[in-house]
Amino acid sequence: MNKTHNLHDKRLADAWATLQTHADQGLPLDPDPSRIAFADPEFLLRRETRGIRMQLELMKPDLEMRKHGIENTVVVFGSARFRSEEESRALIAQAEAAGDAPLVDRLRKLARGSHYYEQARAFGKLVAEYSNGKDPEDKLFICTGGGPGIMQAANRGSYEGGGLNVGLAIALPMEEAANPYVTPALSFKFHYFAIRKMHFMMRAKALVAFPGGFGTMDELFEIITLVQTRKSKPVPIVLFGSDYWKQLVNFDFMVDEGVISPGDVNLFEYVDAPADAWDYIKKFYKL
Repeated sequence: MNKTHNLHDKRLADAWATLQTHADQGLPLDPDPSRIAFADPEFLLRRETRGIRMQLELMKPDLEMRKHGIENTVVVFGSARFRSEEESRALIAQAEAAGDAPLVDRLRKLARGSHYYEQARAFGKLVAEYSNGKDPEDKLFICTGGGPGIMQAANRGSYEGGGLNVGLAIALPMEEAANPYVTPALSFKFHYFAIRKMHFMMRAKALVAFPGGFGTMDELFEIITLVQTRKSKPVPIVLFGSDYWKQLVNFDFMVDEGVISPGDVNLFEYVDAPADAWDYIKKFYKL
């Protein structure tokens, strides 16, 4: 019986099988000009192929998110160091039992931010519950950096609310695996910060920045700059934790010094409750 084959469904030979056999035999991955180019790690890791690697990092998550209907996201940033109230208490108890006074002091300071974990979790759940039952084009999906702390909390809330959610992790020496609440099919890891940031913005319909450190500030100010310079269309930018952000950054001083315009302080909104953050986003889009 003759079968008609769809040429678009045909797969290339599994070049990775060759590499697996190579590894099983205990042979090193020495440079090999005869190896298929896309299955040649030595070739792909050359300085000259950096552009190819960047293109692949852009394309792979894009194709997977399209496949799963992820078109509109609410991006949540925040410290990777905050833990849930329950986990914070357990960590402090362990450090006290070990007699590690400096660690106890550091953990107690971080524990002051545990309520932000719980609030990010509640916010993630609100977004997921809103999207349940909506048409695909009207759904909003939580998207985070995929790590622990605030990121885990938002992914966790979305998971508990029955929603798919995205994790865009970065490969760092001290970085943990993606948190367990990211939807497995939507858990991505990046080498290039720039490409990761592009993915945060490509589908972002809102940004909620919880208290955090250098990484949070880097991501927040890049997005504010894109909106300010009109490289990106306006989106709701929420600074969660007004006391934290107002102490950390004196925007009024920047206006007084003339380095930003008076209207630039209207690019974002301070909030202190998950419902207020969600209401601000809903009002912006008239949901």
